[in-house]
Amino acid sequence: MKNMAALSEQPATAPVAGAAVSGTTGDPRTRDRVRQLLLERGALTAAQLGAALGLSPAAIRRHLDAMLADGDVVAREQSVRANRRRGRPAKVFVLTDDARGRCGTHHYDNMATAALRWIAREGGPGAVDAFAAEQVAALEARCRAALEGAGDDPLARAEALAGALTAEGYAANATTIASGGQLCQHHCPVAHVAAEFPQLCEAETAVISRLIGTHVQRLATIAHGDGVCTTHIPGQPGRAQSGRTVTTVRTDR
Repeated sequence: MKNMAALSEQPATAPVAGAAVSGTTGDPRTRDRVRQLLLERGALTAAQLGAALGLSPAAIRRHLDAMLADGDVVAREQSVRANRRRGRPAKVFVLTDDARGRCGTHHYDNMATAALRWIAREGGPGAVDAFAAEQVAALEARCRAALEGAGDDPLARAEALAGALTAEGYAANATTIASGGQLCQHHCPVAHVAAEFPQLCEAETAVISRLIGTHVQRLATIAHGDGVCTTHIPGQPGRAQSGRTVTTVRTDR
């Protein structure tokens, strides 16, 4: 998971060093900055966005095309002024209502982070651990109910858990790989807070381990700068790998 603290220290309109060369549609930080600019300014052309972010025209177009496909922005024709030269008016991009609503969640993230800082200061690290465990307890109970009938095989349980987590908004999928299995979560509701308080990720990993019924290893997390939360599930001795992949429907768009 990406270091959100480092990102938040950069001005929203500051150019990104080297972004014109290396910008890709898969960088969520760039799209976050596009959203922030549109939130602050209302409507901008692709050229204005590219100049503010230090992105080449081709790079900003790739980001905007992806955001259009995801329903984060819509394109409109720019209002034509009386003294404007003839020609096709430039398109401006504005946030959709859904994307604008999501921008407001960071206020709650800031409040949650401040609350956890207070808990850590007043109660110590153990109090944060206890809070994290209590927060995931309800999630564990709901997922456990969804896993009834999944059997005892860890990989089968991981597939069932992926479906349960997707229903909770985590956009998860489970895949069988050579060394066992892999559970991926493409969305994290608490990523900004977990970047400072990894106890939230640790409590969630413990829940995954208990629900699947075996030791698991967290390989990557969105809160620490990775694009996906990835949990490895060791293969069982003597168990043939089927190569089966079960992918659930994305719910974070």
